[in-house]
Parts: sequence; structure tokens; C-alpha cells
Amino acid sequence: MPSFSVPLSGLNASSTALSTIANNLANLNTIGYKDQQVQFADLYYQSIGSDGAGDPIQQGAGVEVSSQPSDFTQGDVTATGLATDVAINGNGFFVVQENGVQSYTRAGNFEVGTNNLLETANGQEVVGYQAVKGAIDTSGGLTSLELGAGTTSPASVTANLQMTTNLDATAAVGTVYSAPAATIYDSLGASHQVTITYTKTDTNTWSYQVSIPAGDLNPVNGVAQTGILSTGTLTFDGNGNLASDTIGSGTANTPPVDITGIQITGFADGASDQSFNWNVLNGTTPVITQLASADSTASIQQDGTSSGTLENFSIGSDGTITGAFSNGTTAILGQIALASFADEQGLSRNGNNDFSTTLASGQATIGAPTTGGLGSISGGALEQSNVDIATEFANLIVAQRSYEANARVVTTFDQVAQDTINLKQ
Repeated sequence: MPSFSVPLSGLNASSTALSTIANNLANLNTIGYKDQQVQFADLYYQSIGSDGAGDPIQQGAGVEVSSQPSDFTQGDVTATGLATDVAINGNGFFVVQENGVQSYTRAGNFEVGTNNLLETANGQEVVGYQAVKGAIDTSGGLTSLELGAGTTSPASVTANLQMTTNLDATAAVGTVYSAPAATIYDSLGASHQVTITYTKTDTNTWSYQVSIPAGDLNPVNGVAQTGILSTGTLTFDGNGNLASDTIGSGTANTPPVDITGIQITGFADGASDQSFNWNVLNGTTPVITQLASADSTASIQQDGTSSGTLENFSIGSDGTITGAFSNGTTAILGQIALASFADEQGLSRNGNNDFSTTLASGQATIGAPTTGGLGSISGGALEQSNVDIATEFANLIVAQRSYEANARVVTTFDQVAQDTINLKQ
């Protein structure tokens, strides 16, 4: 009697192949999806004797699914323009976590959650390395990446002020020119207006006075402050170049030097006392001239900022996340981490584009992109599914024919069995 188990094993194996192909096609547009294949192996053989040459005569018992490997080749990377979209070029998986449990994914369609953390579409937190004072710190281990609107840039105290100014050489003695007020920032990020006033005291000689509004300062020992921070003298040569300067009534500096150590004490807003430099030189070249043209200030530069909130960010090829803040500054916020495995085929698929480790895959080796054989990052892009529709349709035809052939064998065995039963008639 024929064994129905042989064609039934073929039906089961072909059914698995059809289901796998269907799953691949269903995930044709799934971000980061990796195609699966079905591989078969013949079952054990029953020995029923040997031939005259002594060679064994064996009867096969059918077929089974031996493995379903994943195809981890690179999918197409498509630009999206969204800062939160990230694609991996090459080897590696994003590391994500939920309730302290890590998993891994190739799908980089992230978003910023309500808690200001970078998350997957399923709410898992994307982890990486935190930045400390603008530098990536890998020693602190992995942490969730904070990128929301609540991310702030601290205030930066003004330490240097520079104004490019021309004083009118034809002005009469006693002429006063007040340059446009320059905004500086204290330790709290509050702004203050610094005014530099020039008074012509003699030919080629001007006095200066650096001041802020007196109302910005508290009294000292019960005496109101005037707001005058520094005074001195500027002297020019016959070509209109700054030749020397003094700080207060001190000795003239020839050649001129920057006016350093301008002190501000007793801020009314409670900010810490500070000092700043008025840089009258750009390197060694004076930025203050005395030429026969109207008094004017061409530019004002200073290095302080108020506090700012994160407005947008970008992700570099090494996974570094750089934020742009409302105060005009930029800063490194963190770095996305990637994981690799000794045996990618050993990873367990969890659904929702997630993989988890098994004994076969080994533990994750985690590092920064572009290091240790890990791939690079494309910000504002997504890796598409690597399913090839033409290949899947070809495989579908083969699997369908295999299923039909095994079904035909079942009907043939059924007919043989029926004929055997009918022998008694």
C-alpha cells in the first residue's frame, strides 16, 4: 500500500513556502523588512534491502522545511526629508527598548514622543550615547535620546565684544558719537545693552566710555551705580589707524591692545558678576579707524547667548545628532547606536519590525555607526523592504506547482487504495 505521509509532507512543505511568499509580498512596502526564504530537506530513508552489487535500496519518507533564512541584504534607501527618519547603509540594527527590554530593528521611521524622546512608531525608545558639553560620551553606556521641544541650550555669558567703528577725522573737538548699543548676556541668559560713547578730545585723540543702563545694576553699599564700566583714550596716527590706547588713566599701550577685564557687578536680576573684553583688534589689526567720513559702526559681534529651545536637528553619517536652537546656537545632542551579531540568521522575529537575540544569534555587539564593521547612517531617509516582486512571483509559481503535484499524488494513492479494496468484489 502507498504511504500517504509522503505526499502529505510535500503538501505541508509547499504550504509553508506559499505562506512565506505571501508574507513577503504582504510586506513589500514594510520599512526595513527583510525577505524570507524557505529551504527544504528530504526526510530519513527506510532501508529495504540491497541490490546484487551490495548497494543499499532505500525508500524516502518525504520532505520537511529545514530552514527559513532571512535575506539581510541592503534595501533601497529613499529620501523622505523628515529629520526623524533614519536609514542604515550596511551592517547593523538600531537598538530600541521598552520597559528595559532591548530589541533590534532596521526600520528607522522614528518620531519624537510626548516625553521628548526619539521613539519607534510602536513607542519603543531609540537608544544611543548621550552628549556631555557637546561631546559624545560612550563611557556612560546607552541611554534614551532626548530630542523634543523641551530640549534646551543653556545661556552663554558674553566674554568678548567687538565693534567695527569709524570715527570722523574731520569732527570738531568735543564731538560725541554713541555707537549703536550692543547686546550682551549674563549668566541667566538675560540681555543687557552696552553702549560705547566716543568723545573727541584733541586732534587724532578720542576718549571712550563703556556703560550699561544704571537700572540693570543694584546699589553697592547703598550707593547707586552709574553704569559706567570702563573709560580710556584712543589715539590715531596720520593715516587714521589706531596707534595706541589706554585703560582708565593708565599708561598708553603702543601698539594698542584689547580692552580686557571690563567688570560688571551687582546685576539687578541676580545674575553672577562677570567680566568681558572689548576687542579693538581683530588679531593684530585694529577694527577702529579715524577717517574723514561720518561716524559709523559697521558690525557688532559678541559671543554670548540667551537660553534657547530646540527647533530642529539633523543626523550625520556617524549617527551624531546635531540640534539647532532658537538662540542661534548648534550643539551635539547625542549619537545613535547600532548593534551587530555573530549570526544574524539566529535572530528571532517578533513582529513590528523587531528582532530579539537567541542563543544562536549570540549577544549584541553595540557601537557607534561606521566603527567596528557597522554601517553608516542616512538622516532624512528610510530603508525600504528588500522583497523583489518578480522573484517572489517566480517562487510562487514553483510552490504552487509543487503543491498541485503533491495533491495529485494524494489522489493517485487514493485511487490505488480504492482499487485494492475493490479486489474482493
